[in-house]
Amino acid sequence: MCGHIHPFTTKTKFVILMHPKEFKKVKNNTGFLTHLTLSNSEIFIGVDFSAHKRINDIIATHQSYILYPSSCALNLSHERPVKEDTTKNLAIFIIDSTWACTRKIFTQSTNLSTLRHMSFTTQKTSQYQIKEQPKSNYLSTIESTLVVLEELSKWEIERVEEKNMQNFLNPFFEMIAYQQKIIAHSQSQTARFRVKK
Repeated sequence: MCGHIHPFTTKTKFVILMHPKEFKKVKNNTGFLTHLTLSNSEIFIGVDFSAHKRINDIIATHQSYILYPSSCALNLSHERPVKEDTTKNLAIFIIDSTWACTRKIFTQSTNLSTLRHMSFTTQKTSQYQIKEQPKSNYLSTIESTLVVLEELSKWEIERVEEKNMQNFLNPFFEMIAYQQKIIAHSQSQTARFRVKK
């Protein structure tokens, strides 16, 4: 997918927390594609980040949020997340895992409990055709990040070039097309299947 990734810089720092189970399938992971596209992003693999020095440094030096659709979350579609008089840049933490594993990261990483939750409202549905989402309005990590960028641009917190917005999901779509090709040619040597006995 590397040829379809075109990195660009954002004022906002994006911090991707990847569960080890997601790391094992990193070649087709949308969190990893998101990290490669956003120059001002960092990615960490683990479950308990409570004593993680770098993550705690980011929390201390940034106005930090975690993308999580709780009832008390700041809705980015309706509310500006950064006060104009603040000197701290925005940091958004994104957990890249299944919902079950997300809960484990939340439970074990006590430092994340100090972060305010962030959400958004969108009519978009996931284009992840080879993976079924728990609900129709759930988006993959890279799709969610694009919505966040669009909302931050609306609030004039970000000024991302339109071409970068338009091309943001290209590696995601190419990944899906590649996997669909493998599925369609299941007898090829690029895919292995367990024979039923």
